[in-house]
Amino acid sequence: MRPSPMRLFFLPFAIVCLAAGQATPESAQDIPTIGVLDFFGLNKMQPERIRTVLGVKEGDRLPASKGDAEEKLVEVSGIVQSHLEAVCCDAGKSVLYVGIEERGAPHFDLREPPENEISLPPELTALYRDFLEAVDAATRRGATGEDLTRGYSLMADPLAREIQSKFPALATSHFPKLVDVLRTGSDDEQRAIAAYVIGYEPRQKARIAAELQYALRDADPGVRAIAVRGLIALAVYARLNPADGVKIQPTWFVEMLNSLSWSDRNQAMRALQILTDARDASVLDLLRERALPTLAEMSRWKTLAHALPAVVLLGRVAGMTEEQIQDAWTRGDREAVIAAALPRKSR
Repeated sequence: MRPSPMRLFFLPFAIVCLAAGQATPESAQDIPTIGVLDFFGLNKMQPERIRTVLGVKEGDRLPASKGDAEEKLVEVSGIVQSHLEAVCCDAGKSVLYVGIEERGAPHFDLREPPENEISLPPELTALYRDFLEAVDAATRRGATGEDLTRGYSLMADPLAREIQSKFPALATSHFPKLVDVLRTGSDDEQRAIAAYVIGYEPRQKARIAAELQYALRDADPGVRAIAVRGLIALAVYARLNPADGVKIQPTWFVEMLNSLSWSDRNQAMRALQILTDARDASVLDLLRERALPTLAEMSRWKTLAHALPAVVLLGRVAGMTEEQIQDAWTRGDREAVIAAALPRKSR
């Protein structure tokens, strides 16, 4: 039903050609087919209207130009921003998510990209790139397990784990530089490396949590994703070591549920699952106050694996037991969980 707080999985950024910063395929034959077309951020706008404007449906190929498709949507009255993201995979085909921000809707505000041309030591950059290659090879073999109990990832794959074992000493010796790059560096890759490696500093977990929470609003989606992963690991550590007083605040995760990026929303829900595992009343109250309509919308996503975290969160907000949530999910009755969480007038 939910991932164990003791052991999660390293999921590579499984985004296909419409992901931010990725090149467009060279020919139409290279463009993947849409298996599922789904939406979020729709309050007044109807999905049929968005489908018509995009001019695509399930079974079609993805739009050849992400930017052109997003510009079409922004021209629709009442839409102020849009974002397309293709995710792999549902029955071997892409899931195309269309994120819409309507005028007056909640807005997840990102920072402007920093402008300081500052870099990490070359040996640290090279080691991180070696790590990504090891992770890619491990993922192809299906060796994606990882242990988060120390507050950072130690993968089951021997090569990836060997490289990770070098990060704590490097994080300690370069900690001020990691903070500086993460907060002010102009290069996206350098900030991403800083966000990842800083989590391995073994003695300053409260400070690390603060730096990673700052990075949740980074302009680059990869940096934000790494920051979420780091905070999830710290949340696991905090639960196992309450005497250390490490506190992961839920506020920006809840705000991230309003992001135009599917990846942001997906990562935020996974973090919030960890933070609500023990039914922390303050986190559940915040979700109840600020996120119910958004969670209800995501609970209705067509791809079940993507909808499940939202269903779990709604069930916990509603006070359902894990067994009751599991039972509703197993019998295909997501609407029962949604109804239990939403005020009657909002259903």
